[in-house]
Amino acid sequence: MTLLDLPDGRRIEFLEGGDPSGALVVVHHGTPGSAVLDPEWSADAGARGLRLVTYARPGYGDSTRHPGRRVADAAADVAALADHCGADRFLTWGWSGGGPHTLACAALLPDRVVAAATLASVGPYGAPGLDFLAGMGPGNIEEFGVVLAGGEAAIRAFAVPQAAVLGAVRAEDLVEPMAAHLTEVDREALAGPLSATLAAQLRAAFRHGPDGWVDDDLAFVGPWGFDVAEIRVPVLLWQGREDAMVPPTHGAWLAQRIPGVEAHLSDTDGHLTLATTRLPGIQEWLRARWDAPA
Repeated sequence: MTLLDLPDGRRIEFLEGGDPSGALVVVHHGTPGSAVLDPEWSADAGARGLRLVTYARPGYGDSTRHPGRRVADAAADVAALADHCGADRFLTWGWSGGGPHTLACAALLPDRVVAAATLASVGPYGAPGLDFLAGMGPGNIEEFGVVLAGGEAAIRAFAVPQAAVLGAVRAEDLVEPMAAHLTEVDREALAGPLSATLAAQLRAAFRHGPDGWVDDDLAFVGPWGFDVAEIRVPVLLWQGREDAMVPPTHGAWLAQRIPGVEAHLSDTDGHLTLATTRLPGIQEWLRARWDAPA
């Protein structure tokens, strides 16, 4: 792990994988999550000549909290990270809660982002045509119900005891705390090696408490700070119809509004399977956009 000093005095924690001399790909973790890369993601990236760099959003891991942050604020942090990596231009992908932050970079850094991909990205709360909670599993309905009803104090009270448990979780123990979020295909995916990565992300995420989780949830239900219709760079979107964490209606809503998006709404995928079966193809797609003539 490495810490990067930002211009405003904060620090963000980041981690590298893949090909250290390859094309830069900034990875946005889910919610909750942190700067941990799955070994299979890194191995695939390395084989494709891609340099994966993931960072912990403010409040997660050793990244300084940024109270009141919006989704749009991720763009400035990522620009600073890309500068540190010596990259004028870069690719990016994000999974679940990382999806909106990926789209923020695509919308707000059009001269630097070559292409972006989202896996099960959440859509904006309160947007016309999107019923945010419809189709979510009981775990997410409870979580967002808390933040919508009581704001920061309520979601913090909700998150503190869960963070204490998840901050010490082992791979073999993940099914029980995640049961309210799992469809059958995702339960099966959790039985595989991805569980070790998810457990490591959670342990790292809550190293200093639940601030990152609290601020992610507040950012998701507030104004994002940009419009996805403003995006002008190539975007690949994957969403599974067997997803109880981010329902397929979110993917369909985004697919209808992101200009020129290449959208895949899969009948067989859930939330977790996208990060296993689909990720190699997603990184291949990003590599092809990097290699395309300008």
